[in-house]
Amino acid sequence: MDHDLVEEIMEVKEYSEKGNFYQPHEFEDLIVQYKKIAKAYPSSSYADTVFYNPVKHRTESARYLKTELELNEQPYQILVIASKFERQEQIRNICLIILIPVMLLFALVLMVNRILLKKIWTPFEQLLKNITAFNINHDQPYEPVDMPVEEFRQLNSVLVELSGKVKSDYNEIKLFTENASHEMMTPLAVINSKLDNMLQSNVLGKEDGETLVELYKATSRLTKLNQSLLLLVKIDNNLLQDNEQISLKLLIEEKAVYFQELISERHITLDMVLAEITTSASRQLLEILINNLFSNVIRHNYDGGKIEISLDAEKIVFANTGHNPALDPDKIFDRFYKDHASEGTGLGLAILKQICNRQQYLLDYFYRQDLHTFTIVFNH
Repeated sequence: MDHDLVEEIMEVKEYSEKGNFYQPHEFEDLIVQYKKIAKAYPSSSYADTVFYNPVKHRTESARYLKTELELNEQPYQILVIASKFERQEQIRNICLIILIPVMLLFALVLMVNRILLKKIWTPFEQLLKNITAFNINHDQPYEPVDMPVEEFRQLNSVLVELSGKVKSDYNEIKLFTENASHEMMTPLAVINSKLDNMLQSNVLGKEDGETLVELYKATSRLTKLNQSLLLLVKIDNNLLQDNEQISLKLLIEEKAVYFQELISERHITLDMVLAEITTSASRQLLEILINNLFSNVIRHNYDGGKIEISLDAEKIVFANTGHNPALDPDKIFDRFYKDHASEGTGLGLAILKQICNRQQYLLDYFYRQDLHTFTIVFNH
């Protein structure tokens, strides 16, 4: 616009040489004003302004150039005003012409992209769902998905092959574990029976009897170890899923009656504070859990000691006195970790931990006020 204003000043000079004053055409949106002054100084200034357009009869924004010239040997101040309206309209139209197609193209690209992504990724999402739903414990095999992309088809075929191999290997290991456990129990039962008969006979000497007693203890430990390992395998593979509504208070009271004879023999004081709490869980797992807790607080107690059991909506707490100081909380739940003086298999607390993990409970141990305390928190 400034360049156009300079050209208008040049037009004014050309007309003045002919003895005329230049006036622009009406359609040019220009106004040239002349004002006589005392003396003309060679200076020019540009600025923005607002003016009344007499042609369009409205006020518009404009750009002006003010300068001083000698016209017909007379000094004049010349003001050239050019309307911005037409140029602003041109800019607006150009922007609309560019933006509207670009926005339409962008919307079209988004729509096509969404359709393509949905077509491509919907089968992939189904693939993820099938992977999540696949369970080696169930008879239903992994379900393949029809994939539109070659790479996804390859992934799907690999998953089908892998799932079949995993399921086959798992079934073989499961069958081997069950058969091995069963085959081990039979000779162990025979050995225990023979040892019982020999211990009850009167033909053995003192040293032979003591040897047989040690053999009997070792065989019993081997039997317990075999049962514990088999139980851990079942828990690890989630084979105990008989969920039902169980009253924890009744279950603990039943087990307290079951262990009452052992508690009374050792003159252990039992204090129980139990709330009426019902939970949905595997009865078999909870019975093993409570059995192991009772067995632990009795076995590792001393004669005349005490056991404290509490139950509320948040947790179960088993606490007991004992000869040993605090145990290592980082190792206590490891398999085969036990105190040197213990005659157990070292799997009892590991089974507790595994059951709690399966039921999504939090098992914790701490030693406070001379009490070994095991806490099981529900819904942690």
